[in-house]
Amino acid sequence: MSDELSEKRCVPCRGGVPALGEEEAGRLISRVPGWALEEGAKGIRREFRFRNFAEAMRFALQVGELAETEGHHPDLSLGWGYCTVRFRTHSIKGLHENDFIMAAKVGRLL
Repeated sequence: MSDELSEKRCVPCRGGVPALGEEEAGRLISRVPGWALEEGAKGIRREFRFRNFAEAMRFALQVGELAETEGHHPDLSLGWGYCTVRFRTHSIKGLHENDFIMAAKVGRLL
């Protein structure tokens, strides 16, 4: 299911559109395995686990390169053996389809 999303491209969102509602966000989150809604369905997150810091760092760099390509950037938390990726469209203070597209693309990096 996430393959559909991972084939899409992010479209620039400069605001002026409503954030997804909780019901729509709930439908989309089911299409990106391992991801969870947070902040009352205003963001999504996933923690990825690795054997060491170097692997986590390499993954974070891959996520960064993908984000630059798509023009849609996550918040990353990185430490020994983990990288947490969070998406939220800041210009609309909530979720947009772009966040789920990126979640699907990030999931395919593994």
